[in-house]
This record gives sequence, C-alpha cells and structure tokens, in this order.
Amino acid sequence: MKITFLIHNVYAIGGTIRTTLNLAAALADRHEVTIVSMLRHRTHPRFVIDPRVTVVPLVDIHADAADPLLHQPAEVFPTAEKRYRQYSRLTDQRAREYLRSCDADVIIGTRPGINVYLARFAPPRALRIAQEHLTHDTHTKRLRAQLARQYRDLDAVVTTTEADAAVYRARMRLPGGRILAIPNSVPDPGPPPADGGAHVIAAAGRLVRAKRFDLLIEAFTDVAAKHPDWSLRVYGSGADKERLQGLIEEQGLGGRAALMGAVSPIEAEFAKASIVASASDAESFGMTLVEAMRCGTPVVATDCPLGPAEIINDGVDGRLVPMGDRQALAVALCDLIADEPDRHRMGKAARAAARRFDPAHVARAYEELFGDLAATRSARAWQRHKARWRGRAGRALRRLRR
Repeated sequence: MKITFLIHNVYAIGGTIRTTLNLAAALADRHEVTIVSMLRHRTHPRFVIDPRVTVVPLVDIHADAADPLLHQPAEVFPTAEKRYRQYSRLTDQRAREYLRSCDADVIIGTRPGINVYLARFAPPRALRIAQEHLTHDTHTKRLRAQLARQYRDLDAVVTTTEADAAVYRARMRLPGGRILAIPNSVPDPGPPPADGGAHVIAAAGRLVRAKRFDLLIEAFTDVAAKHPDWSLRVYGSGADKERLQGLIEEQGLGGRAALMGAVSPIEAEFAKASIVASASDAESFGMTLVEAMRCGTPVVATDCPLGPAEIINDGVDGRLVPMGDRQALAVALCDLIADEPDRHRMGKAARAAARRFDPAHVARAYEELFGDLAATRSARAWQRHKARWRGRAGRALRRLRR
C-alpha cells in the first residue's frame, strides 16, 4: 500500500513532526511511505528520518524566493488558519499539482489548512484522512466553519484523544465520514529507565503562556523551601523566555531552577530526572507526558483539557492536579519527592502503561482504519450523497416558503 503524509514543514522541530515521523517509520515496515512537506527552509531536517521514508518538499522558501507566486497570498489555504501568512499562491499551486497526480492509496493531512488541500485536490480513489493535532475548540469559530464545509469530502477525521473526537462528533456533522481517536505514537527511548535517584524535576515544551511554566516555577518555589536539594530544569524555547527567567530571579531560584533551552530528543534528559512536571492550561495530547513515562519517569500534570486524563492514571502511574492550582501542584511534587518507594513504583507503572503508545501499536490502529474505510467506501459515499440531497431539498423548500 502507498501511504502519503502531508505536513507543514518536516525540516523544523515540533510535536506533529515527531509523531508523524514515528508513525511513518512504523508503517514503512509494511508499506511504501512518503512525507510531503509543504515548506522547506533548510537543507537537512532537524529530526532523523527513517531512510525507507521518501521526503518530497513542495516549496523551498530560499530556492523559490524569486517566484512571484511565493509573495502572493494563498487563495485556497483557509484565511482563518494560524499559519495562513506562511502560505501563498505557490503553495496552493504546488499542492494542487502534486495531489492531482498522486497515486497514493491513502493520503493523511496533519493540520487544518493542509486538510483543506487534501479535501480539494486529492484524487477520490485515495482514502483521505485528516489528522487533528490541536483540538476542535482551539480553532476559531470562523476556521471551524471553513473546515466543516471542506471536511465533508474526507473519509475520516482522526483526533489524538477520545474527548476531542466526541466534541467533533457533536459539533461537526460529517455524513459518510468517520470521526475517531488514535493517540500519537512515541517510541521506546532505548536507554535504561530513570532510577528515580536524581533530585531533579524536569519539564519541557514551548515557552508560551498556555504551558504555564510560570505556575510551575511558582510551585517549585514552595517545593524548594521544603526540599532545598532539589532542582528544576525547563527545556524549550519560545516567546516567554525572558519573562520566565525574570520570574526565576524574582523568586530567588537562581541556581535552583534553570531554563535549559531546546533539546531534541528530550528523552535522555527526562531519564536523568526523577519527576517530570506539566502545568499546562491546555493540551491537545501531551507528547512530553508520554515521552517521560516511556523513560520510567512519573509525571505530575494538571488535569487540563484534553489529553492528560487519557494518558495518566492518577495515583497509579502519575499524578493529576487541578488546573491553575499552585498549591496542589506543589503538594503533589512534594509527595513524590518525600516518598521515594512510591516514586519508583509509579515510574515502573508509567513505563509499562506507556507501551500502548508504541508506534507499532498505533500503526496497527491506522491499518485497521484503512481497511474499514476501504470496505465501507460505497456505503459511506451513499450516506454523503443522501445528506447532500436532503440539504439541497431543504434549501429549496425554504426558498419556496419565502
């Protein structure tokens, strides 16, 4: 089977890129896999790509700099999409040309605007699957309206959590289209699991306000007062760096808490820690939580929408605390620090539980989806046709009544 992924920029760093590469490598065991990168901004990808996977860049922002279409705004890519300004008439054109001649059996889009390309240009003989790496409610009302019109032509929408799939089923009617959840995949990191002996709390992610590293630093102030031999290491880069560094200094945590910069892969750093913490206000999935668990490092995370509660079994392989609650976060961290046997037990349980996110398991779930979509293609096409007929009939009746 030929499987093609459409991605924003495989040459960059990000969670969607990591999980796409993980899944592509797992599927390459049995299929011919291609990753089509809408954009390319550097010669070599930052992540290692399985040599069995073919990479096809569509627009090179340096090599294509002289093309006038690169400097004209996109007409197909949805204007309400966050990445709209990075797209152009050239990306519209190249996506159309590539997809209309694509001979893949399955084409998978990995962000909303790209899924519009998929719906508009992919050949109907291919199974067309939209992945949602954010969440339904993360998108603006205007973008959701644009997506609802285009997603009707897709075979499936795959979210990373069951909670988000339920929201899509309730709010975006897609006759003939499947809406289901398949989690992101995270491979076994390889090195021995964390032994829980290091007096280190680690955290990782983009340094932006929604990740609430400020709350984590404030909670660590309370932790440090009780456990002065423990330290906090925050890995990542982003717009909030200066503010967070100022907060560390303001709280008198210099030498105890540090912004470590972006590190990839992160698993080696998680394996050096005894606890990984997440204070986010929102997570579409929670890749860092799974990455920590695969290292055998227990996680303390806020019970934010939508991912953590589907990843962590509270009190068994990690801890969940109320969102935005500094005291609860500090208490949970202190509890694990003070109880080393419980920390070891949770770490072992976390490593075992995280095996369900192995790329091989996730790849099998996708293969089952491919089989189901192929087997039900005619029935689903009929459902879509009936829905369109009823819609036209309803609009005609309303016009007559006026």
